[in-house]
Amino acid sequence: MVPSILPPLMLAVPLVAAISIALLPAREGGNRTIEAVHVGSGVVVALAALLAVGRVLAGADLSAVGGWFVIDPLAAIFVALIGLVGLLTGLYAVAYVRHDVAHGELTPAKHKLFFAFFQFFVFTMMLAVTSNNIVLTWVAVEATTLGSAFLVGLYGRRSSLEAAWKYVIICTVGVAFGLYGTVLTFADGAAAFGDPEKAVFWTSLTADAARLDPMLAKIAFVFVLIGFGTKAGLFPMHGWLPDAHSEAPSPVSALLSGVLLKCALFVVIRYLAVTSRAVGPEFPQMLLLALGFLSVTVAVFLFLVQKDLKRKLAYSSVEHVGLIAIGLGFGGPLGVGAALLHAINHSFAKSLIFCASGNVLMKYGTRDLTQVKGLLRVAPASGVMVLISALALAGFPPFAVFVSEFLVIGAGFAAGQWLPAIILGLLLTIAVAAFVQIISGSVLGKAPETVPVGDVGWRALAPMWALVAIVVALGVAVPRPVGQLVREATAVVVGGDRGAVIAAPWQKSLEPVAALAPRAEPRI
Repeated sequence: MVPSILPPLMLAVPLVAAISIALLPAREGGNRTIEAVHVGSGVVVALAALLAVGRVLAGADLSAVGGWFVIDPLAAIFVALIGLVGLLTGLYAVAYVRHDVAHGELTPAKHKLFFAFFQFFVFTMMLAVTSNNIVLTWVAVEATTLGSAFLVGLYGRRSSLEAAWKYVIICTVGVAFGLYGTVLTFADGAAAFGDPEKAVFWTSLTADAARLDPMLAKIAFVFVLIGFGTKAGLFPMHGWLPDAHSEAPSPVSALLSGVLLKCALFVVIRYLAVTSRAVGPEFPQMLLLALGFLSVTVAVFLFLVQKDLKRKLAYSSVEHVGLIAIGLGFGGPLGVGAALLHAINHSFAKSLIFCASGNVLMKYGTRDLTQVKGLLRVAPASGVMVLISALALAGFPPFAVFVSEFLVIGAGFAAGQWLPAIILGLLLTIAVAAFVQIISGSVLGKAPETVPVGDVGWRALAPMWALVAIVVALGVAVPRPVGQLVREATAVVVGGDRGAVIAAPWQKSLEPVAALAPRAEPRI
């Protein structure tokens, strides 16, 4: 571990920005100083996140405040996602919120409230993934609910307030189960290690997990999976997600789906690493497979029948979270590596399509897919972005999601889980049909005469083009730093040498993503 100022910096900047924005006055039409503070914070956090990732890739895990904050390869993945997605959706939010203020959807006071809570939301997510203290991690995940609930209910409509309350109640009750799992893990560690201070740190628990009581470790993982699985949107704890994602402002929906769900999964993955070392991988993998398949199965059918664009995309998020859980459930280096790669790919693609849904709202004034037609003719740039993001999320090559979905299914075959892998492939074809509905009906349909031709402004389009570039780049060839980071993060979860690679004959055509994980025998 190398002491570093980067973890405290990534926490202090958005927190100070949130407080500063809250203290600035609200002005008619929106305070441009507030927007400048918001954008400046996003740039600093993103640069610090990338610098931290670079230090980790150079072989230096970062620590701060006496080991209370740690960035290892696993945390680095999620730090980078928060930094990059937070910056790009934050830039998009400036144009989106200005449009809402100009059209009377938001007051100047809510303009200020949006950016203050946006920055606080980024702070809480960054705290969740950099904390080395299991109790502080739980506090941070709980704080993400409080920070983002005000954003979900920002418009003050009956439907948005109902969604915000449902979000708060379900996630608070759910994360309470996570607290039970946290307390059990701490008590188990304190008894096993004879040192309560050691039992509270992820690094100590992972290193000495073999000394934990197996029964307590299993019970704790069940509570953790229910608790943080609620926050991640796993079935049957997903009830809050379609309402919250559909009612929140579009840039907030992008953050919720693109990053927040992954933060909850990050905590589950941390506990997966501890539990697998304590009792073996079979028990946690069985639970993850069960919840993952339930999530994908239920979500793809609900996804198919939705007519509300953002609600449809929300069920797609449940499906992809379930797919990540399945990858973790298949286990082994390939399954874990594929799950982590899919988390990265889904974050950028889903952020792009939720931002694109914001463009649809600005142009058509509705999320009803029966009324949204001819987007490619009305707003060509936005239409292209919806088309690209829909194809990417459907899993078409050469986009990144195709690579990670293929690897998840391949992990099932490698683990000897032939039937589940085949069923998963069939379920994913239903999701393809749902995205084809969006493309054929809304992107390529005949444009209504009442909708004026002309795209949204460059301020909204510029960050979206950056997301398009990332989605395409990740699909054409996984960049070497991303492959290395996934490989080293996989080693953190399953154990082994970070520099080793997994080799299988059928993977050779997938260079450089073949080197996703340390060498290990497939688990059946």
